[in-house]
Amino acid sequence: MLSAPAAWGLFIEAQPVERRKIHRSPITRGVSPKTRDLRALDKDRLGALGAYVRPDLTQFTDFGLAAPLLKALAGEGYTTPTPIQAQAIPGVMAGRDLQGIAQTGTGKTAAFALPILHRLAAEKRQPERKGARVLVLSPTRELASQIGESFRTYGRHIGVSVAVIFGGVKYGAQHKAMANGVDVLVATPGRLLDHLQEKTITLRGVEILVLDEADQMLDLGFVLPIRKIVAHMPKQRQNLFFSATMPTEIGKLASELLTDPLRVSVTPQASTVEKVNQKVLFVEQSRKRALLAELFDDPGFKRVIVFTRTKRGADRVARSLEQVGVEAASIHGDKSQGQRERALADFKAGKVRAMVATDIAARGIDIDAVSHVVQFELPNVPESYVHRIGRTARAGADGTAVAFCADDERTLLRDIQKVTRQTIPSFDRRNDRQLGAATAALPEPAGKPERADTRGPGGHRGNHQPKRNRNHGGGGHGHRHEGAPARSGGHGGAEKPTQRPAFKGPQRGGGGQSSGRTGVWSNR
Repeated sequence: MLSAPAAWGLFIEAQPVERRKIHRSPITRGVSPKTRDLRALDKDRLGALGAYVRPDLTQFTDFGLAAPLLKALAGEGYTTPTPIQAQAIPGVMAGRDLQGIAQTGTGKTAAFALPILHRLAAEKRQPERKGARVLVLSPTRELASQIGESFRTYGRHIGVSVAVIFGGVKYGAQHKAMANGVDVLVATPGRLLDHLQEKTITLRGVEILVLDEADQMLDLGFVLPIRKIVAHMPKQRQNLFFSATMPTEIGKLASELLTDPLRVSVTPQASTVEKVNQKVLFVEQSRKRALLAELFDDPGFKRVIVFTRTKRGADRVARSLEQVGVEAASIHGDKSQGQRERALADFKAGKVRAMVATDIAARGIDIDAVSHVVQFELPNVPESYVHRIGRTARAGADGTAVAFCADDERTLLRDIQKVTRQTIPSFDRRNDRQLGAATAALPEPAGKPERADTRGPGGHRGNHQPKRNRNHGGGGHGHRHEGAPARSGGHGGAEKPTQRPAFKGPQRGGGGQSSGRTGVWSNR
């Protein structure tokens, strides 16, 4: 187990369930007696998973946080911690590794940002050049930007430097932001690996590693990149895992990286937000657009997130809403960073009533007062249902989640109800005459329609003959039979690259910036 850093000034137990030697920090200034006296913890006050359960910690002022942090929290109107914050903050301040499971919208970001900023305030020093003292890994650009903004908000009276780095933009501004090092680096794994390979970022000085939404890292295939990133860090560091669910693979990764962790779970795995009013509407696939338009006739649908499974589907649904007079914007992975940021900004500002999104927006995006979540299509992964409806009923508010279910989605619905351990109230709108008339009156949305998958056993649409190319058997000169080894050289003997080209950095004259979107900001 890692010993508590000297400046934290906390007494801790090496094992929360078994009495052992108390480790005393030589510096105890600025820490409240309530937090300092962890020796008074009784075994019956410890949670079943070994978390510090402190009934007396009911206000942020009880944690012994640095005065500038309390000032920032007061400025934001925050006085009472959420359950995940009340359980996690004392353990993180005590230097423990932590594995936290909590639903989205429960305050996970503040649960790790506040104790980290407290440590940075107590141990001020210049970070290593091109390095960072704290690394937070996030699965998406939007979540990375939000986490960085939270660090900047809570730490505005401390003077910490924060940089946010993600892909999809040029590198120049990111090089500039990291040149002198930062206190907190928030990054997506892919772009961070690019910088590590080109040695434009070093992780030798990382003291704290945070994995936020760790299970989505698994969904996006980031587990191997995370292991590569960790190999660049010192072994002596504090590790924090936060996620809404904890699948087996993420549990294995946690066991590799965490040392004697506290395990905080404020809700059962894959449980749904209690304050969300959920319902399922059975409807024909062809009538979903009309049903969605009918829902927006209700003025109570003020700020709505509509989820689709595909990128093209998101664009089509957004255009369909625009055609019936509902202001809408779409957001998905094919949108540029500028388009995604503008869509989120317009939605937050109330310029559009509906934001149509793929699951890229289902995690961690904190948008206040989302009145409804509509699942135009059910997700293929049952756990994604939990993350989708978590966009509403945030910060203690109420919300409504409506899911459309066509006949071919019944299996998906059963999987969702099995994982969430509930039977969702349902209403049948099939064979509805009113919906039928409304569907016939709707104009066809502009743009290319989604194609049904008509591919046969041979992988070709329709009954046409396959073209002769290198992927088909019977090819002539220069072609390989299906299943044959790949050629070592192409036409003219020139070998085609099998990996992406090496990192080239920003182009001359551009300064690394493109249309005002840099993919990085720093509050230095």
